[in-house]
Amino acid sequence: MLNWLKSIWNSLWRVGWPRDERASVKAMLSSLLLHLHPPKIRPESLKFRATWAAGLVSLVLALQLTVTGIYLMFYYIPHPDAAWRSMKDLAFVVPLGTLTRNAHRWAAHAMVAIVTVHMLRVYMASGYKGSRQANWVAGVALWFLTLALSFTGYLLPWDQLAYWAVTVGSNMAAAVPLVGDHFRQLILGDRSVGESALLRFYVLHCVALPAILFLIVGFHLFRVRKDGGLVVSEHAPGGGRGDEGHKLVPAWPHLVYRELIVTLVVTATLLALALWLQAPLEAEADPSRTPNPAKAPWYFLGVQELAHYSAFWGGVFVPAATLLGLALLPYLDTHAEGVGRYLPKERRIAQALFAALLLFMAVTTVVGTLFRGPAWALMWWPK
Repeated sequence: MLNWLKSIWNSLWRVGWPRDERASVKAMLSSLLLHLHPPKIRPESLKFRATWAAGLVSLVLALQLTVTGIYLMFYYIPHPDAAWRSMKDLAFVVPLGTLTRNAHRWAAHAMVAIVTVHMLRVYMASGYKGSRQANWVAGVALWFLTLALSFTGYLLPWDQLAYWAVTVGSNMAAAVPLVGDHFRQLILGDRSVGESALLRFYVLHCVALPAILFLIVGFHLFRVRKDGGLVVSEHAPGGGRGDEGHKLVPAWPHLVYRELIVTLVVTATLLALALWLQAPLEAEADPSRTPNPAKAPWYFLGVQELAHYSAFWGGVFVPAATLLGLALLPYLDTHAEGVGRYLPKERRIAQALFAALLLFMAVTTVVGTLFRGPAWALMWWPK
């Protein structure tokens, strides 16, 4: 019996628990999951400042969103007559329903922020240059898909906050010249947010967008594995000394254990937030009762603030130009200076321009969130 159980174990795990460096390398090469890592890594990559762990945290959040989202799908009914009631059932009928919904909500918000931080780190270290050009474009696509997933999921509770936030967001799309009205009708399935919009957003949020996202994530991880992840250290070209930075250590256990710790910390933090903070749920959506002001989701409030001054220039041109500029960045900035170092002197102008863009986005988002009251008038004392 013992030998039979051992044969099952050996069929699943080709290499046992690594006991030395040679076994560690064999474990990394033979495991589907661990093979995403190189067998050996530079010691600098183990330091927090080298990567900020932003990429790993983003992946952990994406997996947690998938797990909690699948659980919520069992109880959610994508119809205007039942969607809001489904949210109430999660709170009072479904086992662990409130905890799951809270965790899903806060993980979605966190993922928008963390993916943005990850892009910031890569930009600061010039990680979009050389062989990593296509991977940067994939990262920009993942950032856009993260926003799209959050936006489509925003409507599903079918409360006043969700209904009017999506109404405002879809109205921005109508400002696109020539095709704006057609594009808005395409995503809503009608001229207003209703049953067709809810069903389309549900399918996009639960099927189409996640499938595209995980395909690009696979490509992203593949390119990191083949091109090498960008590690910021004093031994980067032009930034350090000697060959000391080229010594390698086994990825198991040094890197794998750190990844497990980060995963546990992220999971524990998310659970704490889910227990402490309740995901908002206002009254059921009512198209005849417009809130004043009606605001888009927080990550689009900067765009809504700009659209207040000009629907086309602020609501369409600036976001589109920003997205296109980020995608074309590695093919416009091809100089090799400063790769692998934060804030190198050779890139002071580029860093200043990017910092100005981030500051502009942050200010407009804060203004739209805290300082806009009824009729979108400035409100100098936040409530």
